[in-house]
Amino acid sequence: MTSTTESVESVPQPAPAKKTLSLDGATIRLAGDSGDGMQLLGTQLTNTSALLGNDVATFPDYPAEIRAPRGTRAGVSGFQVQFSSHDIFTPGDRLDALIAMNPAALVTNLSDLEAGGLLIVNVDSFDAKELRLAQMEHNPLEDGSLEKYQVVRVPMTMLTRNAVEGLGLGVKIADRCRNFFAMGLVYWLYGRDLTPTLRYIHDKFGSKPDIALANERALRAGWNYGETTELFTSNYRVAPARLAAGTYYNIMGNQALAWGLVTAAQLSGKELFLASYPITPASDILHELSRLKHFGVRTFQAEDEIAAVCAAIGASFGGAAAVTSTSGPGVALKAEGMGLAVMLELPLIVVNVQRGGPSTGLPTKTEQADLLQALCGRNGECPLPVLAAASPADCFDVAQEAWRIAVRFMTPVMLLSDGYIANGSEPWRIPDVDQLPRVTIQHPQPLEPGGVFLPYDRDERLARPWALPGTPGLMHRIGGLEKQNRTGTVSYDSDNHEAMVRLRAQKVARVAQDVPLQQVLGPPRGDLLVVSWGGTYGACTTAVQQCLSQGLSVAHAHLRYLHPFPRNLGEILRNYKRVLVPELNLGQLRLLLAATYLVDATGLNKVKGKPFAVSELVDKIKQELALIGG
Repeated sequence: MTSTTESVESVPQPAPAKKTLSLDGATIRLAGDSGDGMQLLGTQLTNTSALLGNDVATFPDYPAEIRAPRGTRAGVSGFQVQFSSHDIFTPGDRLDALIAMNPAALVTNLSDLEAGGLLIVNVDSFDAKELRLAQMEHNPLEDGSLEKYQVVRVPMTMLTRNAVEGLGLGVKIADRCRNFFAMGLVYWLYGRDLTPTLRYIHDKFGSKPDIALANERALRAGWNYGETTELFTSNYRVAPARLAAGTYYNIMGNQALAWGLVTAAQLSGKELFLASYPITPASDILHELSRLKHFGVRTFQAEDEIAAVCAAIGASFGGAAAVTSTSGPGVALKAEGMGLAVMLELPLIVVNVQRGGPSTGLPTKTEQADLLQALCGRNGECPLPVLAAASPADCFDVAQEAWRIAVRFMTPVMLLSDGYIANGSEPWRIPDVDQLPRVTIQHPQPLEPGGVFLPYDRDERLARPWALPGTPGLMHRIGGLEKQNRTGTVSYDSDNHEAMVRLRAQKVARVAQDVPLQQVLGPPRGDLLVVSWGGTYGACTTAVQQCLSQGLSVAHAHLRYLHPFPRNLGEILRNYKRVLVPELNLGQLRLLLAATYLVDATGLNKVKGKPFAVSELVDKIKQELALIGG
C-alpha cells in the first residue's frame, strides 16, 4: 500500500486551467529606461489592439534629456495605452496594469496604478546598483510597500537571455530583446495577436536575420511564459468596439496634421511648401512631410526659426500652400515674420505644437500656455485667426480648415496643437476623398497694357487679390512698411494707417461669419457649462458624459475657433448659471472669455506637463454644481 501511494503521489498533476475574463477595456502603462524600447512596445501594442477592432488612445511620455544616465528617474520613458470595447476619448486615468522594467520606472509611475492593479516587474533589475541609481534606499519588492497591488515578479533579463541562447549574441544585444519578452507577456495577458508584431520584426530586421530571430524568440518566450507560469491564474479579453463602418488607420497627431496639410494643398491645386527648424514636439511634421515628395511636397530645414518663417512667406508670395511649424519658443522667434505676413496679407499656416514653458521649459511635456502668445505675441495691432486641434485624428481636419480660412481671407492662420495631441494616437476613419471640401483659388489674370492693378483692393471678405509674381500687369510692392489702401504703395499717412489697421482687424473678425456655430454636448441650458479647447477635449468629453449619465445638469462646449470666437458663443455662455474652463495653463481662455463676454467663469488649471485625469474634472464639476445646489 505504501508503495502504491508513493507511486500515485509522484505522478505530475495537471495545472489548473486558466480563466479568460472579459473586460470592457484596460489601461496599461509600459515604463523603463529610455533605451528599453518602451515606445516601440507601446506602438506595437497600440497597432495590434487597433487591428483587433478595439478603440484605442495612447499617451507616450518621453524623457526631456536626450541621453539621461541609464537607470535614473530622469531617463524613464513610458507609453500608456487604453484599449476598449466602446468609444473612448483619452488614454485613461488610473492604470489597470503597470509593467516596470527597472526601479526608476516603478517609483516614477507607481502612484498612477489603481489599488489592486497588476504590477509586473523585471525582478532582475532590482539590484543594489539599480536601486541606487533610482535614489531608493530600500527594495520595494522586499519592504512591504507594494502590498496593495498584485505584484508579479518576472526574471525578464534571465528568461530573455535563455530564449536567445545559441544565436551568438553578446549580452548587451541579448538584453535589448527584453522589450519583446515583455511584449509577448502583455500580448498573452490581454489576448493580443502576435502576427502583426512578428511581421514587423521581419520587416524591420530582415537584413539582420540573427537579430530578427532573437526578437521573435523573445516575443514567443514572453507569450509562453504567461501561458505556462502559475503566477497568472487568468488572462483577459476585450471585445472589438462598435465603431462606425469604414476603414481605419491608427494615426498620431503630427502625422495626421501633415496628411491634412498635403490634402488641403492637393484639393486646392497647390504645391505644399513647409519651412521648419527642428524643435520638439513639432519635428515629426517635418519628418513626415519630407517623405511625401511624390505628392508635390517640398520641405526646407532652415538654419533657424526666422529663416523658416521668411522662407514660408516667400513661398506663399510665389503661390504655394505655405506652412511653417514650430513650438512655443519658435513662435517667439517667428513673431516679426508673422507680422510681415499680416502686413502683406498673404495666406500662411503657422503650426505651434505647444509644450511646457517658458523658454526651453519642458520640451517633451504637454501644456496649453501659448494661447495668449498666439493672439497677442506680435508688435502692433497684428490680428490673425487662431484654431486648435482637439485630438490626434482631428488634426487632419483642422489643417484643412486652417488653409481654407487662410486662402478665403488672405491672412496667416495660427494652428495650435500640443505635445499630448502630437504624440498621441487613435483610430482615424479614412475619409472618402470625394467628400472632402475643395478650396477654389482664383488668382488675378494678366492685365492688358495700360491696365491698373490694385493689390489691396478687397472683396466682400475684405481679402485682397493673391497676385502671382511674373503675371503681366500685376507687379506690386511688398514689404513690412504700411501700405496705402488699394494701391499698396508705401504710406506714412496717419489716417490711412488707422484705416488699414481697422480693415485688417475687421477682416479677421469676419471669419466668425464663415465658420460653423458652436455646438454643445448636453442640455442647451442648465446649471453648468464646461468650456474647453485643444487637447483637453477627451478628458472633458468623458467627464461630462459621466456626469450626464448620473443625471447632473452639465453641458460641454469645446472650442476649435479661438480667434475670432464662434458668433453664437456669447449666447451659449448666458444659458448656464456657471461656467467652468479647464486648461493646462493658468487661465488664458478664461481671461479671454471674461474680456469678451464679461462671463465670471471658474478655472481648473494645471501645469504639470501632464493632461487632466477624468476624475479630476468629474470632482471639479460636482464641486461647481454643489455651489448652486446642483
